[in-house]
Amino acid sequence: MPSDVKSLIQEGAELTDRALETVIPTVDTVPASIHGAMRHSVFAGGKRLRPVLAMQAAVTIAGSLPCGIERLGAAIEMLHTYSLIHDDLPALDNDDLRRGKPTCHVAFGEAIAILAGDALQTRAFEILAGLDTAPAATVQIIGLIANAVGTVDGMIGGQVLDIESEHLKPTPELVEAIHRAKTGALIRVSVVAGGVYAGAAADDVARLDTFGRKAGLAFQIVDDVLDMTVDSAHLGKTAGKDLATEKATWPAVYGIEQSRRDAATLIDEAFAALKPYGSRADGLKSVARYLVERKN
Repeated sequence: MPSDVKSLIQEGAELTDRALETVIPTVDTVPASIHGAMRHSVFAGGKRLRPVLAMQAAVTIAGSLPCGIERLGAAIEMLHTYSLIHDDLPALDNDDLRRGKPTCHVAFGEAIAILAGDALQTRAFEILAGLDTAPAATVQIIGLIANAVGTVDGMIGGQVLDIESEHLKPTPELVEAIHRAKTGALIRVSVVAGGVYAGAAADDVARLDTFGRKAGLAFQIVDDVLDMTVDSAHLGKTAGKDLATEKATWPAVYGIEQSRRDAATLIDEAFAALKPYGSRADGLKSVARYLVERKN
C-alpha cells in the first residue's frame, strides 16, 4: 500500500475509533456482557474502510473534512459490525474467526452475540439521528442508510439471496445481485452519505452513487478472489469458506483472472464519475484503488 493512502486510511480509522469510543457504552456499564460483546467486535481491528470512504466523499464535495463527520463514520462502522456478528452465527456462515480473533458468538455465546448485533444497529441509528448537519440532510442520510441495510437491494436482502443460493449453480445475474446488495449497498451508501453530510447537490449525489455502486461491486469481487487465494492467517477470517459451502461468487462464474480484470475495470469506471471534482477526489480515488489492490 502506498504511504499516502496508508496514512489517509490510518488517520480516518483513528478518527473513527475515537468516535466509537465515545458512543459505545464501556464494559462496566450494566448489562456488562452485551457492552463487552459490542466492544469485542467493534474494536477487533477492522480497517474502517467504509467510514474512510464517507470522509473522503465529504472531502470531494467540501474540499475538507466537515466537523463531526466521524460520528457518521462511527455509525456506519457499527452497522457493518452488526452485519458481521450476525453473518458469523452458526445459523448463517458458522464462522469462528473474524479479523483474526474469535467471533462474537464464540467469545460470548449465541444469545449475547445476536443481541450485540441488534444493539449496534439501534445505537447506530440513534447516532445518525443526532448528526451535526442540517435537519434535511440528517433525514436524507437516515433514509439512505436504512434502505441500504434493508431487504430490497440492501444488505439483509443480499444476505437472504446468498443463503438461498448455496449449492445452486451460480448465474452472472444472481452473483451480481447478491454482491451489489449484501456488500455493495453499504459501501455505496457510505460514499453517498458522506457527500450528503458535506452538502452534496442532486447531481453530486448521482455521481457519488455511480462511484459507490462500481467500487462496492469491485470490493466484493476482490473479496471473493482473496477467499480462494489467501490463507486464513493473512485473511483474518476462515479462508476457503465460499468454495466449501458452494456460495455464488464471481470467480465461480468467471474464474480468478477474469474476476481480477473485472474489478480493475469497475474501479476505472468509478473514477470516471469523479472527473468533475479534479484533485478534490484524489483521496476517494486512492482508497478505492486500495479496495482492489489489498491483500486481505
